[in-house]
Amino acid sequence: MAENTEETTVPAHKENVGLKLVLELGPLAVFFFANLYGEKLAIWFPALKALGSDIFIATGLFMAATVLSLVVSKLVVGKLPLMPLISGVVVLGFGALSIWLQNDLFVKMKPTIINTLFGVILLGGLFFGRSLLGYVFNSAFQLDDEGWNKLTLRWGLFFLFLAVLNEVLWRGFNWYYMPDDKLANSMWISSKIWVVMPVTFLFTLSQMPLIMKHSVEVEE
Repeated sequence: MAENTEETTVPAHKENVGLKLVLELGPLAVFFFANLYGEKLAIWFPALKALGSDIFIATGLFMAATVLSLVVSKLVVGKLPLMPLISGVVVLGFGALSIWLQNDLFVKMKPTIINTLFGVILLGGLFFGRSLLGYVFNSAFQLDDEGWNKLTLRWGLFFLFLAVLNEVLWRGFNWYYMPDDKLANSMWISSKIWVVMPVTFLFTLSQMPLIMKHSVEVEE
């Protein structure tokens, strides 16, 4: 793999971690609670009935929350994070298709598409000698080239794992709770919070030894 020293020489920019978490996890929380209380929301806001059943109401609000988080990120942080931006585009596209066709397949396939896309991009970048993860996380920490290469490989494989996990979860719930689509949808959405998020957190935590080992200090 070709080395790229430019990635480790760009100064890091301080970010508000709490705000970043709210902007990235907020839309998911909206999706979860909107699906849980979809019927009540439709009563309180009759216009939401036009979107369809609970999962489509949740999808519409998820799309709105995603756009809002991107706007706030641009206004407050001053930039649009690459990964949330790509995810937002996919969310809007697949969400619109789901509501228009009244088919939740597009909503459930969205995480699979996004994670596969990220995984392929990261691993493809490594194949051509580029540690693309450095451009995503450069504002958070600085690593040497070996560190970025290893971390990019691990995250690329982990994104592909998340894609497979999503397929197993939503297809498994659809099969197990058939023909109760509402319960299957609720279990799948809940799994994003109680399964996918903890797994992602543990994986991220497990990478700290690598990050600490390959961290470099950058002069202002």
